[in-house]
Amino acid sequence: MMESQPEHPKGRKGIYLLPNLFTTAALFAGFFAIMAAINGDFIAAAISVFVAMVLDGVDGRVARLTHTQSAFGAEYDSLADMVSFGVAPAVIMYLWVLNGLGQLGLVAAFFYTAAAALRLARFNTKLGVADKRFFQGLPSPASAAVMMGLVWVWNDLEFSGAGMMLPALLITVLCGAAMVSSLTYFSFKDVDFRHRVPFFVVIAVLLAVMLTAIDPPKVLWLGFVVYALSGPALMLFRWRRRRLQRVSSEGGEG
Repeated sequence: MMESQPEHPKGRKGIYLLPNLFTTAALFAGFFAIMAAINGDFIAAAISVFVAMVLDGVDGRVARLTHTQSAFGAEYDSLADMVSFGVAPAVIMYLWVLNGLGQLGLVAAFFYTAAAALRLARFNTKLGVADKRFFQGLPSPASAAVMMGLVWVWNDLEFSGAGMMLPALLITVLCGAAMVSSLTYFSFKDVDFRHRVPFFVVIAVLLAVMLTAIDPPKVLWLGFVVYALSGPALMLFRWRRRRLQRVSSEGGEG
């Protein structure tokens, strides 16, 4: 779901085939999503972006597991992310419904694309110094999932996209703003899948898989919407905690 390949190994200048095959597949999925939207198949377009997201998560893990990380792979991964999670969602959303808003829809789609580019540039410049447990700003794959989940659900219900002009405009702008914001999101990079976990975790994962299998578009979209809202929720929680600590400190001094 998140930006992959978080390190730039300076000493390795070669090109490794295996992880870059997954990156190329993710890039193709993003390209295919744009072509599908041009042909009017918006469900295929939305699904292709989700496929790109899965492949984007795999390439980084494959590189780390096989010790095939490289500066080339990290840069290639960022460029593929820009196509799959920056350009493709904006083009799909514009062709689906935002074009009905004229210049306003065009500006909104470009704002999302520019925000994704800025998000990826900021992410790359903070490699090695940022806390790996958190992301600053909504990750571009998660932002794309919120946008494409809306397209997938609406088309899956066989509703006309015309009634979604204003909601689509709002979501496009908010997703773009969330990417370049200072909101904090959990990265889940500190989760170690090699260690033992309590039994209820296995049950929870099983239930999540079952729910997703029952209705993939709605479950996936809801999951990513919840994740997108977790940033503002975490900000409010921290603000409230600091406020209570300040009030408690002032009360103690009095």
